[in-house]
This record gives sequence, C-alpha cells and structure tokens, in this order.
Amino acid sequence: MPRLPLPPSPTSKPRRRDEANATLINKRKAAASTKAAAGRAWQRMLSGRRLDLLDPSALDIEIEDIAHGLARVARWNGQTHGAHIFSVAQHCLLVEALARARASGLDHRRCLAVLLHDAPEYVIGDMISPFKAVIGDAYKAVERRLLTAIHLRFGLPAHTAPELAALIKTADRAAAYLEATRLAGFEAAEARRFFGRPPVYSATIERDYLTPWPAETAQTRYLERFKKLIGD
Repeated sequence: MPRLPLPPSPTSKPRRRDEANATLINKRKAAASTKAAAGRAWQRMLSGRRLDLLDPSALDIEIEDIAHGLARVARWNGQTHGAHIFSVAQHCLLVEALARARASGLDHRRCLAVLLHDAPEYVIGDMISPFKAVIGDAYKAVERRLLTAIHLRFGLPAHTAPELAALIKTADRAAAYLEATRLAGFEAAEARRFFGRPPVYSATIERDYLTPWPAETAQTRYLERFKKLIGD
C-alpha cells in the first residue's frame, strides 16, 4: 500500500510568513536608506554654509568658499607637469587675462563674469569634456543652476549675454590650448585639433599664469582679483 504524504507541519506556514515579513522589512529599510542618501544633496562649506547643489540659493554662496575650493580642484585630472596641480582657480585667472587681452576696454562687471565662469566647480569638480559628454544634460543642469546662483550673489545677470559668453568660450579654448601644450603633454597638432588655432598671447601671460602655483597662492590671487573687480 503506497505511503500517504504527511500533512504539513503546523509551524511551516507561520515560518514562511515570518520569512516573507522579514524580507519585506529589509527591503523597506533599504529603500528608506536609499531615499535618505538621495535626499542629502547639500555640501557643507568651511564658512559654515550648507549649499543645496540641486536647488542652490545665492544666500549660501561665499567667495571665500569658491576661492578655497577652486584652488584645490585640478585641471586635466591632475595630469600636468610641475610640483603642484594646475588649479581651476589659476585657470580662471588665465582665462580672464586672455579675455582682457582680446577685448580691450572690458569693464569690471564683465571681467568678473569671466573670472567666475567655472565657479560651480568649487563644489562639483572639474570634469574633462569627454566625460561631460557621456554624462549629458544632468551635469550641465546642475552646473547651470549653480552658476545662476553665483551670478545673483555677486550682482551679475542670471544669464550671460551672448557676446560675453562667446568671448568667454574663445578665451577658455585659448587657455585650454596653452595648458594642453605647456603642461598636459599635448603635441601642437593634437591641441589644435581639439582647441583650435594657437592663441596670440604675451610673454607676461606665459610668465604669470602658466607655472602651477601652490593652492594657497592660487586661492589668494583669485580672492585678490575678485575683490579688485567687485570694488572692495
């Protein structure tokens, strides 16, 4: 006579139910943790400000934080010759010097906009162009919101006028060419392909801006130039 199957243990269903409940609880905890992590979109600054990176307020922006951050962010992912990184702060000063050399009579407000053109990188870092292209619009949207808040904080128009934006782009490409060939190991032909024709520049610009500075020097010089342009 075939043996009949034993009835299920009375404790088997409650055990399965307990396991299912535990799994559900763990999933909910993980989801809550992920949401909490995603909700922290602010950066604490040395000034004590807490800057919301996704919805930045001009009230939370201080030039001392910008100068400190930019002086410690490396251009070219740090792949440059010299005892120090070539910082974004130094790059911004170079771009502003090239813009002044190209457009005589540039007033202080427009020079200030040039100086601040990469200011969002004090919190989001400097990303090389090929990687920006991979990330796409998300990075650009964060960068744009930060730059708008920075402009408003320092009395500039929220959006840069097209002719000034064109000047900044030209000076930025010129700076990139010089940095690439003097510091980052590019051959002239390769740099020309990526950044355009070699810029016309003075020996003073070469001497003053194309040897990487210590972070403290970059920070100080950036702050000094800012204060001169804003009238402090």
